[in-house]
Amino acid sequence: MSRFGTVSVSGNSMQPTYNDGDWLFVRWIDANISGLERKSIIVIERDEQPGIFLVKRIQKFHSGRYWVEGDSQESTDSRQWGWISPHEIRAKVLFRYWKSKQ
Repeated sequence: MSRFGTVSVSGNSMQPTYNDGDWLFVRWIDANISGLERKSIIVIERDEQPGIFLVKRIQKFHSGRYWVEGDSQESTDSRQWGWISPHEIRAKVLFRYWKSKQ
């Protein structure tokens, strides 16, 4: 059974798609990460930063790992970290339900 929730965008790493202050409706993922494909927007929690949730876009798959990037060139993402593990993916973004006034 899927669990749904919300996350707030903080920062500019997903501009122009999402802006600081936007609210996103997500499907939290447990062990089953089916339905993720290239260009899916996801919420991750890096092993090195527990408790910090980041919104990124899947760009590539390789050997069961994921390459994720923010839409902004100024994003901190796989361009610095490298590939991420599936267990670091916490949610799939379904849609923005509140747009900030930016």
